[in-house]
Amino acid sequence: MKNIFIMLCCGAGISSGMLATKTRNAAKQKGVSVTVEARSESEVAEYFSVIDILFLGPHYASQKDEFQKHADIYNIPVLVVPQNIYGKLDGEALLKLAISTLNH
Repeated sequence: MKNIFIMLCCGAGISSGMLATKTRNAAKQKGVSVTVEARSESEVAEYFSVIDILFLGPHYASQKDEFQKHADIYNIPVLVVPQNIYGKLDGEALLKLAISTLNH
């Protein structure tokens, strides 16, 4: 499997940054090649040409359609991180969700 580039869109970046780290750690344990970055809303557009999947923090759920419009040009799925994954900072669950989404 090729390297998967996962982007997390966040506000201040504290929770998303920790979730990105935990996702990288989970991928390393499973032998999955990933790049996981947490970026602010204003930076996300710069990455559309290189990312494979975009996750939005739960607080961006109302803006999902707007992000999806821009991502559709690059065939990038956009998902809101489920609250149970975000709240627990469950990197393994986020990795599984990314892989299952990209495999469909």
